Amino acid sequence: MPRASRALLSAVPLHVIQRGHDRQPCFFVDHDFHAYREWLHEQALSVQCSVHAYVLMSNHVHLLLSVPDAPRLAAMMKGVAQAYAQYLNARQRTTGTVWDGRYKSCLVQTEGYFLMCQRYIELNPVRAGMVRFPGNYKWSSYRANAEGRHDALVAPHAMYQRLGRDASERRQAYLRLFQEAFTPIQIEQIRAAGNRGGVLGDKQFIASAKPAPQP
Repeated sequence: MPRASRALLSAVPLHVIQRGHDRQPCFFVDHDFHAYREWLHEQALSVQCSVHAYVLMSNHVHLLLSVPDAPRLAAMMKGVAQAYAQYLNARQRTTGTVWDGRYKSCLVQTEGYFLMCQRYIELNPVRAGMVRFPGNYKWSSYRANAEGRHDALVAPHAMYQRLGRDASERRQAYLRLFQEAFTPIQIEQIRAAGNRGGVLGDKQFIASAKPAPQP
């Protein structure tokens, strides 16, 4: 049976989700998170992918990224998934799959939706009840985007850059966005698009997004 096609358009960012097998944990200790992040950085550089935001949860991963084409995205995700699975199986002296099949991805409209999706990703640990404030969770891009801490993995998107004339202005403007609570409709939009491999955007953008065959 042929694989379902993924939506991917040039210069349009993607929200990528990779879940642990059967929704079981795939990160157990700090070194697991660190190792995955290092492989992700290495693979992103190798395929010229820009990671704008991320969060590594205990049993899944969210990424917001830009990549030149579908084969490079597939190569990056495969490289990270395989390297991490080999590492985890060796560390735990186990065998078998770590990830729940293929990763999921959806297009994200830049205007009006990109920063909403970025905040959604960085607020995952808060929604999960793991922390009360996103800055208290160290395995996400929040500290880089909102607090200015160095994170070699994070490459700010143009929409983030437009928030201010300099780094301080951008951080302050970004922090103010977190004062706005998500509506249930917004959360459902993001979740539905991500889980179904669809498109996050307005009606006109969704209509213009034509899925193409993906590897």
